[in-house]
Amino acid sequence: MKVLVTGSAGFINGYLVQELLDAGYDVVGLDNYSKYGRVAKSYDSHPRYRFVEGNAKDIGLLKELLEDCDHFVAAAAMIGGISYFHEFAYDLIAENERITAAAFDAALHAHKHARLQKITVVSSSMVFENTKEYPTPEGAQRRCPPPSSTYGFQKLATEYFAQGAWEQYQLPYTIARPFNCVGVGERRALADHDIMSGNIKLAMSHVVPDLVQKILKGQDPLHILGKGNQVRHYTYGGDLAKGIRVCIEHPAAKNNDFNLSTPARTNVLELAEVIWNKIHKGQKPFRYVSDPPYEYDVQERSPNVTKAREVLGFEALTTLDVILDEIIPWIEEQISVGQM
Repeated sequence: MKVLVTGSAGFINGYLVQELLDAGYDVVGLDNYSKYGRVAKSYDSHPRYRFVEGNAKDIGLLKELLEDCDHFVAAAAMIGGISYFHEFAYDLIAENERITAAAFDAALHAHKHARLQKITVVSSSMVFENTKEYPTPEGAQRRCPPPSSTYGFQKLATEYFAQGAWEQYQLPYTIARPFNCVGVGERRALADHDIMSGNIKLAMSHVVPDLVQKILKGQDPLHILGKGNQVRHYTYGGDLAKGIRVCIEHPAAKNNDFNLSTPARTNVLELAEVIWNKIHKGQKPFRYVSDPPYEYDVQERSPNVTKAREVLGFEALTTLDVILDEIIPWIEEQISVGQM
């Protein structure tokens, strides 16, 4: 079986490509290196991996790459941390819409004229941006008000692309919604600019690497956004990759959608204190101050993961404690070589 993965040089896809190779798939990766620049991956020389440098908006290229593929993981997108949503509000909806349309146009062609079985769409927990239903089940995105951010709105539109392609052309699909991916490999993006968080300059990033590097750089008291009561489910990239693979191959995933996440809920203040104590090893009392929050900093993002467990047999079981034991040394190394 052969799979095309767009956005293959991205963060989650770094885990996904390895997961697919380990499971015996042939993988074609497509990326234009627009987010991180050129990055080396451990599987670059794998005999069943082929990387193509190119643009995910290039319909002709996508059609060519899909000619002998059985599956297509449409994962390419402009994506970033919370400040990214504000900095690139127009580009996020415009560019991601172009990427999505190209993916579906090529998938429709490959399903009709080649051997493509299904498109697996990597959506986002941000489709639930304005829900008040917790834990949030699949389907809530159709009941709650639409997302306020352009990123969340476009991700919801991507799910409607899947619906329309099935209803009109019978292109099978699966929608996979990762929640708060954490792991190694999340680097400074080329479009990031420095923002101040207390006395530390940070790139526009995500909460775990931001907190880790602030503490490693000696910030005391620690600066956090808002009161720290924002709830997230921090899910290991390796677990999410397994979940996406299961979405690709499980028969019950056809024309279905799944929340992929750990069931463990953690607020930002709890996360900050855990990271602080891991780094300082109990030798320094935890202190923090609150900075003004961003507009689109969703206060709670808590998924119901029952469907993925019962239908797919998938569970994300890696604990936050284990994840941080992997991430902290990696970020420390990145700081030492000037990458953060």
